[in-house]
Amino acid sequence: MATAIETSALPALSNDEIARYSRHLLLPEVGLEGQQKLKAARVLCVGTGGLGSPLALYLAAAGIGTLGLVDFDVVDSSNLQRQIIHSTKDVGRPKIESAEEKLKALNPHMNILKFETMLHSSNALEIMKDFDIIADGTDNFQTRYLVNDACVILGKPNAYGSIFRFEGQASVFATEDGPCYRCLYPEPPPPGLVPSCAEGGVLGILPGLVGVIQATEVIKLILGIGDPLIGRLLLVDSLGMNFRTLKLRKNPDCPVCGTNPTVTALIDYDQFCGVAPHKEEPEAAVQNGIPQLTVEALKALQDAGEDVFVLDVREPHEYQIVNIGGHLLPLGEVGQRIAELEAHRGREIVVHCKSGARSQRAAEFLKQAGFQKVQNLAGGILAWADKVDSSLPKY
Repeated sequence: MATAIETSALPALSNDEIARYSRHLLLPEVGLEGQQKLKAARVLCVGTGGLGSPLALYLAAAGIGTLGLVDFDVVDSSNLQRQIIHSTKDVGRPKIESAEEKLKALNPHMNILKFETMLHSSNALEIMKDFDIIADGTDNFQTRYLVNDACVILGKPNAYGSIFRFEGQASVFATEDGPCYRCLYPEPPPPGLVPSCAEGGVLGILPGLVGVIQATEVIKLILGIGDPLIGRLLLVDSLGMNFRTLKLRKNPDCPVCGTNPTVTALIDYDQFCGVAPHKEEPEAAVQNGIPQLTVEALKALQDAGEDVFVLDVREPHEYQIVNIGGHLLPLGEVGQRIAELEAHRGREIVVHCKSGARSQRAAEFLKQAGFQKVQNLAGGILAWADKVDSSLPKY
């Protein structure tokens, strides 16, 4: 396995660094030269959230000389359950600044390069080109495919990880002889089909497991030791505490790394998983034929005594956390229990969920089933808590 770092002109270690990394130096597989390789390495972490937190912390502790951070988001209190690089005092602060502070406190010997921007087709290649390895800590398909394609184009290894609910995945994509992410998943799913972590939840400890695996793969690639997850997909089941490995093959027909690639330039896909900064829906917005009703407009209709039927398509455990009194019918059961809604067919039906994604799908289903007066509550119950009743909890 070829190393990512050339052995010529490796940087020297100071006495303080030798003391700091002594446990590495005692390992014959690392030793002085290996630690010098780590110091010479340039690794880009895409995201400083759930995966990026343990990933960046352990890479910093290990002695990576230059660590790049890409993030445009700010710290929210809901992040703190899993994004351990941030703390309560950082709420409202740019994640990239919070992360830099913690990393510098952990290891002042490292160089941190910050890119406070959304990664997209016009800047990804420029940001990534000077790094040896890219570590993908994103939570959305749009950036995941973008990172993969850029890694293939630039010839950079992609230390990949993903998480959802209680399960995770990890691999090393886009090496010369190994498969890329598109060999496994040629195209992204349609927007809204796969629920985000914000909708489906995630066990807070899980990104720690997967992020540490990603950091381990980065270190192995730099040192040229062990058996990296090239051509293998590691599946993590935290409930059963099971780890399974699936063999992957490089697909000769892959649209980006295959023999005759059809994807030769970067593509900006539709936004997934809340990657785009929140934009308010205009009051008369219509998406896929479904009118988008603002929470203020719904409140006005209710105050005026209008005949409005509010349908809540969240899960029962979400309804227990907070509700605005709507009829509970989880999205996954709408098809089987649609008879419950027949009595309301002639009424104005406003469908809502946590943020508006699941309710949009439910509204589209009802429209196809012949319900004519169906609207989606833009922003869902989170928007209601923000703009109508601030006493409600947000989750």
